[in-house]
Amino acid sequence: MATRTFWAPGRVNLIGEYTDLVGGLVLPVALDLGIQIDADPSEGISLRSREYGDAVQLEADGSGAAGAGWGRYVAAVAHELALLGRPPVGVDGVIRSTLPVGAGVSSSAALEVAVAVALCAVARFQLEPMALAQAAQRAEHRAVAVPSGIMDQAAAVLGRSGCAVLLDTGSLEHELVELPEGLAIIVVHSGITRMLESSPYALRKRELEQALSGDGRSNEVLARRRRHIETENGRVREVVAALRANDLHRLGELFRQGHESLRRDLEVTIPELDRLVDFAYRHGATAARMTGAGFGGAIVALAEAERAPTLADRVVAAYGAQGRAYVCRAADGAGELS
Repeated sequence: MATRTFWAPGRVNLIGEYTDLVGGLVLPVALDLGIQIDADPSEGISLRSREYGDAVQLEADGSGAAGAGWGRYVAAVAHELALLGRPPVGVDGVIRSTLPVGAGVSSSAALEVAVAVALCAVARFQLEPMALAQAAQRAEHRAVAVPSGIMDQAAAVLGRSGCAVLLDTGSLEHELVELPEGLAIIVVHSGITRMLESSPYALRKRELEQALSGDGRSNEVLARRRRHIETENGRVREVVAALRANDLHRLGELFRQGHESLRRDLEVTIPELDRLVDFAYRHGATAARMTGAGFGGAIVALAEAERAPTLADRVVAAYGAQGRAYVCRAADGAGELS
């Protein structure tokens, strides 16, 4: 039997940051960077990766000693799928990644979704795309106890080439939004990695929940957190309208406003990300802002495709050697590659 190949993309969020933690609107794009698994069916789960290091050896249901590294995610995905009734068929294979870790492009969600797709396929166990995304989200909660929203996993399964995904994380209703032709996506990693479990991410989630409950109206900090969510949901709608109207000037304004809200009201940017956004606009980006959970990670910029490689090089040169840029396109979501 020929080795089978499975794929899940990373994602970059164009607008709608932290809104998925409280049921708001998001606009992510699945990237042409991601996780590939080449595997054969097996009794247990045996996975190796040059990028991730130590091999993972588990029972087909995810039991066994997963260790503290990326094996936690694999074990948690297998366990969540077992709870849904997946037959205990394992995989023996190799994982390859083109995603930078800790850059805010959802490398962990891509890994979870790729493993889930592979394990479901070899066991001939079918799940609807959103059900698979939810299982992968629960696996992340189980693996690292981070209260992440559904956006990352949903983007990995719902993404389509040339499109962003408008997702209501409260109702899970979603639709595709075509991106203007000739517009490239640039992700610039600050070189400052962060792991969500060791960042103030969970604190921000608690603050947002408290702020939106009404308990924090008289608290200045919570009032700013609430303002970010309310204005950010509005910006998602406006960015969708700007994309559909090909209004690139308005797009740039909205991205600037979103970044400033993340900097002032939510307080999740860092000076390095602020500098990268400034450099991107200075060198001709149509739009730029911090993307992901912040406290490190990356920015996303939109630019004319023919100018994007030069712009990316200039931003990195202005920023310094620790920066790294990726010129990307919106790609299809997870699945088995023929």
